[in-house]
Amino acid sequence: MAKVTYIKGKEPHKLEKRLIFRNVDRKGWDPSISKYLSDGGYKALRKALRKKPAEITDEVKRSGLRGRGGAGFPTGVKWGFIQPGNKKPVYLICNCDESEPGTFKDRYIVHQDPHQLIEGMVISCFAVGAEIAYIYIREEFPEAARIVENAIKEATKEGFLGKNICGTKFNCEFYVHRGAGAYICGEETGLIESLEGKRPYPRIKPPYFPAAMGLYMCPTIVNNVETLCHVKHIIEMGGEKYADIGMPRNTGTRILCVSGDVQKPGYYEVEVGKMTMGELLNDVCGGPLKGRKFKAVIPGGSSAKILRCSDTYNVACPPETEKRDISFEEIPLDFDTMAACGSMAGSGGVIVMDDSRRMSWVLNNINEFYAHESCGQCTPCREGSTWMKKITARLVAGEASPDDLDTLESVAYQIDGRTICAFGEACAWPVESMIEKFRDELLAETVEGNAHSPRNAEQEAQRRYLKDAVAYADKP
Repeated sequence: MAKVTYIKGKEPHKLEKRLIFRNVDRKGWDPSISKYLSDGGYKALRKALRKKPAEITDEVKRSGLRGRGGAGFPTGVKWGFIQPGNKKPVYLICNCDESEPGTFKDRYIVHQDPHQLIEGMVISCFAVGAEIAYIYIREEFPEAARIVENAIKEATKEGFLGKNICGTKFNCEFYVHRGAGAYICGEETGLIESLEGKRPYPRIKPPYFPAAMGLYMCPTIVNNVETLCHVKHIIEMGGEKYADIGMPRNTGTRILCVSGDVQKPGYYEVEVGKMTMGELLNDVCGGPLKGRKFKAVIPGGSSAKILRCSDTYNVACPPETEKRDISFEEIPLDFDTMAACGSMAGSGGVIVMDDSRRMSWVLNNINEFYAHESCGQCTPCREGSTWMKKITARLVAGEASPDDLDTLESVAYQIDGRTICAFGEACAWPVESMIEKFRDELLAETVEGNAHSPRNAEQEAQRRYLKDAVAYADKP
């Protein structure tokens, strides 16, 4: 491969390890297949086609790759859920819906390096026995859809898609499907329903696990863009060598999308578990804004539980097995430690808030989003998300009572675990964690706690009027 130089001002940080983003912001690079081939593109595909499909799945299992879409489920294990001897068609779906607030990585891959995705997808199709694959792209990515469709044409023309790929008997066709910009289509069964032309109501699991009953009731594997790109690199370097990157159970690299109150927001690719939260925020992102201090961070997209920067966490940091107290800035950025700290790595959307932020406003902003995006299939989510939004809207306006906080918390816990898909948890967890971590601040913004609230101002005006009236009446 040729030496990589980057556009001035967009060079990777010295603590980054670029694998998936190797060609993003690369000087002299474009998304054409000619550029990709000149840099060793599609060699991994040729290597994969000389193996048996089961060998590729085993390689992915050995790599320890976990899904980069949010849940962090082991990719090779997911592929293995397709029953041996299955007689139905198998489908692969690339989830390029990327609708989690705070996450903005997949769009850069499809904009600048679409053939990396296509190569990873073709290898994955060969491994699971799929001859048809869909790339589900949200409506807000029109340019990405155009680029990917052009890349599919280029790959087909060069013999990397279509009939008898690379001179073998393997056939595979790709199709781009445009979504309508619904958050719920990021959930794999809701995405499948949408792909079938129906309202995107998520399916009940069990029995509708996609690997058993997915698209058109056939076995289906759904992976996101970043996950499928990793497959190409696993085959290229081998599963065991890939597993040396990162930490045990948290292998490889992952892309973090940092937004909010930092000096240098942006996208950064790091080895999983090799960087701490403090290194990310202070070294890579330049620290807080001038005169400010970090207050809280949502580490995995808006649905993840919030972490308070002043807290201490009692966890075992891989590869350690014994628990110990660590500060917020010492938290390693891996799947398991983040879960042990009470949140999740999720989709890698790191949302940073400093001490200038009103947490009532932050929570209401999140609640407005989830109330709008609920598909409405489950009563707790449909009614509860709107109810929570109304309460936090009153809180921001200074019109909520302390009892409203108890109601808000109760509603959240009655949504959590009582819906068909994880959207219920997605809208409940921010509320639960915000009340747990910032109850005193939220109480201070209620009617009794906020002297400047509209209701208190009205009461104060009435008191002044009565005082003046009594004073006037007492005059001789």
